[in-house]
Amino acid sequence: MSEDSTLDEFVEDHEGTSDHSIKSVPSSEIKSSLDETAVGEIPSEWKVTRLGDIAIEREYGLSESAEEYDPEKPRYIRTQDFDDFAGLKKDSKASLSWEKAKDELLEEGDMLFARSGSVGASLGKIYLYDPNHGPCCYGGYSIRHRLQKEGLNHQYIAQFALSERYWDWIRRRAKTTAQSNINTGEYGSLPIPVPPLEEQRKIASVLYTVDQAIQQTGAIIKQLETVRQGTEQDVLSRGVCENGTLRSDDEIEYRNSWVGEIPQDWAVKQYSELISDSSVGIVVKPSQYYDDSGRVPILRSKDISPDGIADGDFEYMTEESNAENENSQLREGDVITVRSGDPGLSCVVSSEFDGANCADLLISTPGPDLDSHYAALWINSFAGRKQINRFQAGLAQKHFNLGALRKLQVGVPSLDEQKRIVEKVSSISESIERERECKRQLQCLKQGLMQDLLSGRVRTADRDIHVHPEVEEHG
Repeated sequence: MSEDSTLDEFVEDHEGTSDHSIKSVPSSEIKSSLDETAVGEIPSEWKVTRLGDIAIEREYGLSESAEEYDPEKPRYIRTQDFDDFAGLKKDSKASLSWEKAKDELLEEGDMLFARSGSVGASLGKIYLYDPNHGPCCYGGYSIRHRLQKEGLNHQYIAQFALSERYWDWIRRRAKTTAQSNINTGEYGSLPIPVPPLEEQRKIASVLYTVDQAIQQTGAIIKQLETVRQGTEQDVLSRGVCENGTLRSDDEIEYRNSWVGEIPQDWAVKQYSELISDSSVGIVVKPSQYYDDSGRVPILRSKDISPDGIADGDFEYMTEESNAENENSQLREGDVITVRSGDPGLSCVVSSEFDGANCADLLISTPGPDLDSHYAALWINSFAGRKQINRFQAGLAQKHFNLGALRKLQVGVPSLDEQKRIVEKVSSISESIERERECKRQLQCLKQGLMQDLLSGRVRTADRDIHVHPEVEEHG
């Protein structure tokens, strides 16, 4: 990624939109106990400080049990509530009584750092208090740092704590203890490069704006996934006409069946009647076949998603081992189903994985009257999952075997209608994938900008960059 073109493109998209005047604050107001080499090479007018040098107070949170969320009480913030953008998740809320919370209410300039847990999932995550969230207190797995106001933009510090440089520091620090835990003193030693206030605001504005775009794209993806779920339920219970529209209620004569209410002209068949072959992937010590020099992918449960085989970190085997395990070889159009972990989750083998192998997966080959993608769609549907859950009832470990898969009852329209049903859902899936790709590109843009701007390799001082109101509120 070109350093200059990345920022130039951002400025072009936002130029001329700001009438905010920015008043510089002397850098002497930022204290430092480090020399400039602590974070590598930085511009001469930047300073390097420690988190402990810019925190007026540092304090652990409350060890109280969370109460059901009540908007009339202070929100009780736990590390599990932190999102990936220095904010809070909307679907994870708890409260605490005023009496218990009164001594630990957050104030403007407070930043919480998660002090324990696995790196990334909890340890190292942050929350910058937003007064718009109302009265908030915080739990004991967080450390509150009350940041100074002079010469500091708190959104800039938050953006630094989202950067790869910060996460490298967290990972190194976490390895020095038996348990993943970072205490107040250790967090206080975190080195932070600090440009002049004007530049802090501009850097934070650029990065915050990209964060907003990433979050908005994520919200669109969630909305589309909800639409897809509703569409799946509709098409698998009502069917699709030749013109691509849902059958209207006037056109459908329903009948109750073992799989629920379906059109009268659909059959209900056992899955075993609809497939030409079935088998199980390597079950006994699949790791014995892992070989870094191999070129044949070994697909596992983690590689399966409803949208297909997920691009990821595959294990590989040699051609010789693949030939030795012929029964678990995959062919284009096979349906592969997870046995344990997320039992029943299914997808179709695409052409690029023709000839690959698999471990601990169920393999089925649809016959001439069953479309592969329709089969996977049905197994993943509410009707399919309901049956899978019944098969697992009473089992200590959730597990789905080949015999149970073969017994699944499937609502079967004509082959042409199966294809129309798949196409109806696929059009939404394609929209979701486009949004996911957009989100990936935005995330790459954010990474590139963080590397450039937080190191001073690309400067914002002489750029006409709109200062985001949310950034300006934080210093």
